[in-house]
Amino acid sequence: MQNLWIIPALPLLGFLVNGIFGRKMPKLMVSLTAVLSVVLSFAYVLFVLSSAKSLDQPAVEHYFTWIQSGAFNVGFDYQVDKLTAIMLLVVTGIGSLIHIYSTGYMAHEEGYWRFFAYLNLFMFFMLNLVLAANYLLVFVGWEGVGLCSYLLIGFYFTKKSATDAGNKAFIVNRIGDFGVALAMFLIFITFKSLDFHKVFALAPGKPVATLTAIALLLLVGAAGKSAQLPLYVWLPDAMEGPTPVSALIHAATMVTAGVYLCARSSVIFVHSPAAMDTVAMVGLATAVFAAVIGLAQNDIKKVFAYSTVSQLGYMFLGVGVGAFSAGVWHLVTHAFFKALLFLGAGSVIHACHGEQDMRQMGGLRKYAPVTFATLGCASLAIAGFPFTSGFYSKDAILVAAHAHAPWMFWVAVFTAGMTAFYVWRAYFMTFFGKYRGHGHPHESPVSMTGPLVILAALSLAGGFLFNVPEILGKMFQVEAEGAEAATLTYISVAFGLAGIGLAYFLYVVNSALPDKIASSLGGLYTLVYNKFFVDELYDVTVVQPTVNGSRTLLWRGIEHYVIDGVVRGVGANALNIGGVLKHLQSGNIRSYATWVVIGGAVLLILMGVGGFAFAGGVR
Repeated sequence: MQNLWIIPALPLLGFLVNGIFGRKMPKLMVSLTAVLSVVLSFAYVLFVLSSAKSLDQPAVEHYFTWIQSGAFNVGFDYQVDKLTAIMLLVVTGIGSLIHIYSTGYMAHEEGYWRFFAYLNLFMFFMLNLVLAANYLLVFVGWEGVGLCSYLLIGFYFTKKSATDAGNKAFIVNRIGDFGVALAMFLIFITFKSLDFHKVFALAPGKPVATLTAIALLLLVGAAGKSAQLPLYVWLPDAMEGPTPVSALIHAATMVTAGVYLCARSSVIFVHSPAAMDTVAMVGLATAVFAAVIGLAQNDIKKVFAYSTVSQLGYMFLGVGVGAFSAGVWHLVTHAFFKALLFLGAGSVIHACHGEQDMRQMGGLRKYAPVTFATLGCASLAIAGFPFTSGFYSKDAILVAAHAHAPWMFWVAVFTAGMTAFYVWRAYFMTFFGKYRGHGHPHESPVSMTGPLVILAALSLAGGFLFNVPEILGKMFQVEAEGAEAATLTYISVAFGLAGIGLAYFLYVVNSALPDKIASSLGGLYTLVYNKFFVDELYDVTVVQPTVNGSRTLLWRGIEHYVIDGVVRGVGANALNIGGVLKHLQSGNIRSYATWVVIGGAVLLILMGVGGFAFAGGVR
């Protein structure tokens, strides 16, 4: 027994302490409680992994029977294998850095204790999700991280835009969660169990149609949590939350839960070619669509938000073409460089006194040199610059995509060029030229720059330090290798470098040219700048019909006229009957005596008629 329960219990303890006592605690104690709970969890993960003899087979710990009802038996069970180990390191490691960063970034915010309580609660649910040994326990973590996302996105609850964004995230994710719930029902009907080891052992012998239905339902849930088409719309709006939230939840951990779920359920997916193709197509379409939108955004956090959606599409592409380990590899490297991009963006916003519009920045490299250098490392990594972390994982996906369908490779590699362009566009607009903002920009405190430096090192070296396909071994399909893979790598590197070069030319060498190009494109630029009006389309086709239909049919039609009508009808009838009967209550004693006599006479007559009828029947 390795007592895996300690890993999520530590952040849960931090949540309870800060949640119950944090309001009256000094900020230093709140910080120590929150940070230490996650750092100690990370340390215990290292202890568990170092003491494990082998992770080739899942090590399951059963604590108690959670639900027992007939054939339905679910235990509160945790397990650890190679995939779990990777996720634990990412969640607790990156989580620790972001908690430390948050102590500086949130230092002057109201509700400091509340923020860290929510952040610790998120860590508990995310760790529960990746440690779970059955689908129902995964679902508990799945719903929990959705709740915490809602709380943290809407942290600034006095801002309507923040509360709207929190509501949007919560509602859109409910659609995906419904898919996961249906998948669990079908899994139990098919396998008579929700335990991973039982389900995966029996999966190869089940009908393809059933496995396809399960896989597609899981994909619906994964698309909601990991912001894939058409359920991606919540993630860009989630940037209304504090920047550390964007880094932890919407870049490094929660949004990768969908990729994790697909990888964990790989045995089901590989026996359904139709589901695999659907995953690949959804991922590729999302990668392209989000990258195009990212080209024209001016809010630095929105640029990185659409970049997250696009990179998650890459992960789904890898999973869909059978390169599960490549998808997980990109999940890990993406956690490094995207957490750094968001935290770096937070440092930039901090330096510019809250400004997020890149058109009001510029020239920050001399004011914030550490942020400048570290964000440069992240930008190189996401562009796939040779030997950075993103270079290894992205190219593994591209090679696998080419082996599956060459046209997918060409679409994906063109998208990689767009990614390099818009990320470096943001970099050049922020750090080069003259400062265009207000106030005097400044570097962030060491509590913020320290985690940036560590993440910068991981963004540069994390690809070969954490060679996920090598770590996972034969757990998943091995990616294509050989001379052809080298040629494809050269092509992808060329597209990445071309994107960087084009961004440099347009935003450093000839910075007046982008506005001219935007004006010449006219309606096309307006379409991309306004994100293809998808939110407006959803509002017209889904939101407003639902709201108006609810008001007309459910409220006015059913509740007002039917339910309230029945209640009012019963009351009106009772009132009318009472109005008639009240005349019997005159208060006159002689009147009452008269009614008694009449009643007695009627009773005697009825008894007489009844006796006569009975006597006739006897004869």
